[in-house]
Amino acid sequence: MTISPSISTALIAATLASWIAQLSFADAPTIQTVGPVIHLADNLGEEASLGWCIDTEGRGLSDQLHAHSCKPTGDDVLFTYAADSGLIQSATYADMCMAYNAPDNTENPFGLIACDETDEAQRFTYDEASMEIRLGNDGAQCVTVAATIDDAGPFQSRDLILTTCDGLVPSFKQWVIRQ
Repeated sequence: MTISPSISTALIAATLASWIAQLSFADAPTIQTVGPVIHLADNLGEEASLGWCIDTEGRGLSDQLHAHSCKPTGDDVLFTYAADSGLIQSATYADMCMAYNAPDNTENPFGLIACDETDEAQRFTYDEASMEIRLGNDGAQCVTVAATIDDAGPFQSRDLILTTCDGLVPSFKQWVIRQ
């Protein structure tokens, strides 16, 4: 049986696409957190395979955010996203939302402040196809994590930062929103 070159090329392309898709999530985290979380799709080196969640810095309520191991318990990693308003809101702390409110702070540009739908610093868009969270008023900027991993007690943390989406390694910017 002879396979035509166009069918052979299509089969190779389909096989490669499937293989690449599997590789992109080859190191998926094991999310143990109960409740709504926003976490990276890739485990990205988290040593206990818990993954990386948006989290308040320190214990409990804080005005600064970072990425932290998705703790099995702990409600400071619980966040929701509302596409209609663009707000990323704490599920634990009433009326507190993520904001890009300290753009000059290279380590902690994101804070947790009182929700205000009119505040452009609090508006984000989520593209399901690319899995990117983008700044609402600048779609070229993605919410991402820093390359450096820090110890955080029995867990780990990374700075939560804003970076130009183009050229950024997908594992640093692909988020899963679990409502």
